[in-house]
Amino acid sequence: MSKTDFFIIPEAPVRQQAAVARDQEATRGGGIRLGVLDNSKGNADHLLGLLVESLRAAVSIRSVTSLRKPNAAAPAGSAILDQLVAETDFVVSAMAD
Repeated sequence: MSKTDFFIIPEAPVRQQAAVARDQEATRGGGIRLGVLDNSKGNADHLLGLLVESLRAAVSIRSVTSLRKPNAAAPAGSAILDQLVAETDFVVSAMAD
């Protein structure tokens, strides 16, 4: 009896309007303002660092705001969220072990 493996790769197409808005913002201001939120788990900082390096090669980035939650189990506080809203266009949050 043979075994069959099925892989599901969830990839949604980029909506045209969002892509146009992103490109216009990056062009107008010299790049996007990227935010990274480290959840304070082990190696999350390394994962986010690699991600930022990869994004810099693919996208024009004007600035990077890197913040860290004090505790992986607690939600990000309002001060952290307010700073990300004020200083960034996109935010990536990561966890790792």
